Amino acid sequence: MSVQNTPDTTTKEQPLVSHLIELRDRVLRMVLVVMAVFLVLFPFANDLYSAIAGPMRAALPEGSTMISTKPIDPFLIPFKLSLQLAIFIAVPFILYQFWAFVAPGLYKHEKRLVIPLLISSTMLFYLGMAFAYFVVFPLVFTFLAGTAPEGVEVATDMGSYLDFVMTLFFAFGVAFEVPIATIILVWMGITTPEKLRHKRPFVIVGAFVLGMFLTPPDVISQTLLALPMWVLFELGLIFSKGFVNRRPETSDDLPDGAVTAQAGAGMEGSAEKQQEDVVGSDIDPASDYVDPDRFVPMTDDEMEAEMDAIDALEQAEGDAEVDSVKDKLEQVKEYRDSGDVDSARELLYEILEEGNPDQRLVARNILAQLDSDD
Repeated sequence: MSVQNTPDTTTKEQPLVSHLIELRDRVLRMVLVVMAVFLVLFPFANDLYSAIAGPMRAALPEGSTMISTKPIDPFLIPFKLSLQLAIFIAVPFILYQFWAFVAPGLYKHEKRLVIPLLISSTMLFYLGMAFAYFVVFPLVFTFLAGTAPEGVEVATDMGSYLDFVMTLFFAFGVAFEVPIATIILVWMGITTPEKLRHKRPFVIVGAFVLGMFLTPPDVISQTLLALPMWVLFELGLIFSKGFVNRRPETSDDLPDGAVTAQAGAGMEGSAEKQQEDVVGSDIDPASDYVDPDRFVPMTDDEMEAEMDAIDALEQAEGDAEVDSVKDKLEQVKEYRDSGDVDSARELLYEILEEGNPDQRLVARNILAQLDSDD
């Protein structure tokens, strides 16, 4: 018995294929940009290494120099430095490519929040690297060079030095992302500024422990990493107050005593209400006053009119959604005619979420056409 492929079984895989193709294209763009920056930096590789080695050479005793223990290191180490610096310089473009890939799946309020976070996280990463170069390196290298025993000549290998400073660059760059991590945790509702404030002692201890693992085994670099992390954590607490995920107050957000009291008050109110309904009428014969809280059953005609109004409202909302999807399909056609394939894909992904089955089928077919054109 042969199994025939239906349109549904063939089109369900198209969105995944288009996502993978788009991811491949964006990764290729990242690689090309990194290589372009590397080609610009490589002619100045020796000068870049001299600049990076400046703090170490300034801390060496008079007459001491850096050495190369391998024949290929004078060429390979500056080459490696140029490539690593190219990646660091291309970080904004790399982050933008990731943002452009996930942006179609985000809500509008999430998009408005992600862009400032990307910009601030990039600036903080560069700020951490600058702090390591201008503040940490002179102190650490002066301390390490001064601890050498008498009779031992300090001559640092250029390859070991590069690995050492790149580790510090990365450690301080990541450590300066603490405010962004704090804001994201609060924004996602995982925690609150109040809870983080109560856990401040654990955060301080954790900062020193993390500094111990990320930095060389000396007290100066560990302290110089832990203290900025603590200060940045405090800044993250201050700024995270504006990103608290505010929700309507529910019984889950109330203390247990408040929930119990509220439930008890509601039960007492219900009992009194039922007692009033049973004992007597809510109509005052003297003034013909009717209690607005008194429940009055609807007649059959009133119930039918209410149901018709609800149906009309639902129909109006459905028509509005259909018109919106139709407008997006027309916009997709305009984007395709103008050659703006990326914008057309974004609208098609929105139609796959908002449209009816027929509209989603049309969107899948257009995506398949775009993939075949690529």
